Amino acid sequence: MFVKNLKIINFKNHPEKSFDFSSEINCFVGNNGAGKTNILDALHYISMGKSFLGNSDFQNIKEDENFFSIESEIEGEEKNDIIKILLQKETKKIIKKNEKTYERMADHIGFLPSVMISPYDANLISDGGESRRKFLDAMISQTDSEYLFNLIQYQKTLQQRNALLKYFQKNRTFDVDSLEIYNEPINKFGTQIFKKRQFFVEAILPTIQHFYTIISEGNEKVTVIYESDLNEDNFENLLTKNLEKDRQLTYTSKGIHKDDLRFEMNGNLIKKFGSQGQQKSFLIALKLAQIKRIKEITNKNPILLLDDIFDKLDDNRVSQLIELVNEQNFGQIFITDTHKERTESVVKRINEESKIFEIN
Repeated sequence: MFVKNLKIINFKNHPEKSFDFSSEINCFVGNNGAGKTNILDALHYISMGKSFLGNSDFQNIKEDENFFSIESEIEGEEKNDIIKILLQKETKKIIKKNEKTYERMADHIGFLPSVMISPYDANLISDGGESRRKFLDAMISQTDSEYLFNLIQYQKTLQQRNALLKYFQKNRTFDVDSLEIYNEPINKFGTQIFKKRQFFVEAILPTIQHFYTIISEGNEKVTVIYESDLNEDNFENLLTKNLEKDRQLTYTSKGIHKDDLRFEMNGNLIKKFGSQGQQKSFLIALKLAQIKRIKEITNKNPILLLDDIFDKLDDNRVSQLIELVNEQNFGQIFITDTHKERTESVVKRINEESKIFEIN
């Protein structure tokens, strides 16, 4: 499965652009601000139905325009599919597959898996736990629709429980029976999410360590530790023990919505002790392990989106990385860079079938 072409209209800074892609490696080169990353974001929309930058959909409509559209033909083993995404101001986003509109965006997730490696990944190390939870959820959701359903249900129920806690405080009242209505679904969905997160981290860790060793050429030992309140107690007990605390805080203080991933190198936090190069190498290893895991579960090759890959990595390590993903048959690759000559010298040597697009 690979992306044959892409057409965007009024998407971010691009009035209209079309591309016919190689099934191997595709590069977008141009100055900063030309809109190279925006093209990768359009491909991310085709895969995930949303921006990888976390922007609201309406922010991605070109200034002074009323809509944006993204269209792509995906070549599969048996047939080709057309994916269209249309957003008009003050209307709901529409995602179509072969002219049939998806009723829920969740139904599209997993059709064309993708993995993005970008400078924004540094937030996974520097930010708080929410960034890492979102990343973990996105990784698992691409291969597990049941997980995505449980996550949506958990978040809805959590919002309802928190709203009731706030209502109690505002009206100076409290009703345990009303609150306990939400405990059962929170326990049910939360426990299932916890088990799948736990299993996923355990399954992917050896692959992360393997790729880190190859990319870094170093002797550092890296690991990922899944931190959760449910490691200490079951969900039902957590809710009971923290009832008075939740009442005072007016929100649910314990649960899988507080989970985190701890990234370590030689037993210390990478955030504190890892150099920029080591942190970048770790993040790339994390993403490559994600690709391999998706491929193992779905038998699909995710598209790999490499944004500004030369940032904080020398040319030799970049060449090593591209060679690695090319040799392991990780699927179709999209790369952005500011230096055309540098990109050509690295990419053409590895794969003659690659295409380079200049973005002005």
